[in-house]
Amino acid sequence: MPRYLCLVAVLLILNSCSIFKSNIPQPKTEFRGVWIATVVNIDWPKNGSDLVDKQKEDYLKILDFYHELNYNAVIVQIRAAGDAFYNSEEAPWSRFLTGTEGENSKWPEDPLSWMIHEAHTRGMEFHAWLNPYRATFDLKTEVLSDEHDFNTHPEWMLKYGKKYYYDPGLPEVRKKMVAIIDEIVSNYDIDAIHYDDYFYPYTIKDEIFNDSITYYNCAQPEQSLEDWRRSNIDSLIKDSHSIIKAKKPWVQFGVSPFGVWKNNATDPRGSDTKAGQTTYDNLYADPLLWMQKGWLDYLAPQLYWSMDLPAASHSKLIDWWASNSVNTNIYIGNGAYKVRNNSDKAWDQKKELPNQFKLARRIPEIQGNIVFSAKSLMNNNPDVVSYLKKKYYRWQALPPTSPIVDPPRDQKIKIISSHQSADYIELELDGTSDIRYALVYKTRKKEKEVYPIKKLRQKIFITPGSNTLTIPKELIKGNYFAVTFFDKYGRESKPTILPLKKINGYGSKR
Repeated sequence: MPRYLCLVAVLLILNSCSIFKSNIPQPKTEFRGVWIATVVNIDWPKNGSDLVDKQKEDYLKILDFYHELNYNAVIVQIRAAGDAFYNSEEAPWSRFLTGTEGENSKWPEDPLSWMIHEAHTRGMEFHAWLNPYRATFDLKTEVLSDEHDFNTHPEWMLKYGKKYYYDPGLPEVRKKMVAIIDEIVSNYDIDAIHYDDYFYPYTIKDEIFNDSITYYNCAQPEQSLEDWRRSNIDSLIKDSHSIIKAKKPWVQFGVSPFGVWKNNATDPRGSDTKAGQTTYDNLYADPLLWMQKGWLDYLAPQLYWSMDLPAASHSKLIDWWASNSVNTNIYIGNGAYKVRNNSDKAWDQKKELPNQFKLARRIPEIQGNIVFSAKSLMNNNPDVVSYLKKKYYRWQALPPTSPIVDPPRDQKIKIISSHQSADYIELELDGTSDIRYALVYKTRKKEKEVYPIKKLRQKIFITPGSNTLTIPKELIKGNYFAVTFFDKYGRESKPTILPLKKINGYGSKR
């Protein structure tokens, strides 16, 4: 074959292989989350009246879809409107889960414990998402149970638009919210508490949020209404952070604010945007202060706009949040629900959402992404999903550690004994009380200090209280494998290499 033909053949082979390679490095540590909205059954369950088996099946479909896409966290709405998706002394059962507010005659187990366990067994964090101040979703208060705060504490309620809200200025309301968090953190093996963007409600034209009496009774002398409202939200964030860390310091606290803090037309520190409402001026929330105070483990601003939208450019806003971040992990909220479903035609492009992921990965201050909402990628646009998997999420990733928590020293995990059968390798461990997962890596005899994520074979959940790790033999390629341990704080231990020949039972048919 002539030399130039050989060269052409080589180039063709290289080019054909390159299409399988990502055009941007995939990090070992990256937050990959999805919001699972339960209010009015947006994502799950599809209907509160569905049988438990149907609700379980639908939840597992969500987990399995995002697990296959190599996501590592679900943010599940467990308090939608003064209700609960778990057995609570502080709130009634949600009708969005049980069909009837305040009643649960069909779930034999606690649904939240089940949801958490199913996420963990797939190697995914479970973030408990709460809407703190929305008391009702509409004005149909006759559907509320007698135990709902609307009925037990009508003095806490303010009507605004077509909903009722808790009055954030009342100390009793803040105490109630802290009690709700205390109950969840104390009773459930969650990885984080997560607040969404609804603090004071979004402004409705020609409507008044009538908290004047509370302001008169509770504000400091000469404190403006706006500053007083922001101080109420500041107190909620501070108190929420305090109770979480007092109960379980490894449980993280995150907030997903509206994506525009302020426009620079009203404050030179603000972003180059023309948003009709802002988180500081309309929702009375100041996430910049919360970061400075160290009250958050992560912040997830909702940047639900296309890359170059003139009024609120995604690319400008991600740079703004990166430049203004401190003490806090920043995850970007992406509006997957807009893909081919929005008047902004930029969303019609297959690469609009992937390009947002690409931009986030290139900015050092950004540690990951969260998409809203779960059904957005599941039901439509398989070409976008395929592109994301091939280019950005080909490998698994480990979720980031908190930048504000100083955990205790690394706990040593000792392998006491090992045994293998035809199908499994079983390790008996010591010192597993704070361990969440074992990570099994492909390796050779030579030990590495850190293994790249593409060598990860499987992330195996270790049931709390268990000291046994069972590894399917099908994961082991070759004569050696490496194991690391991943604790509740998100720290990975140094690897231990295990040769198959030295494990009891070697020679069992594989």
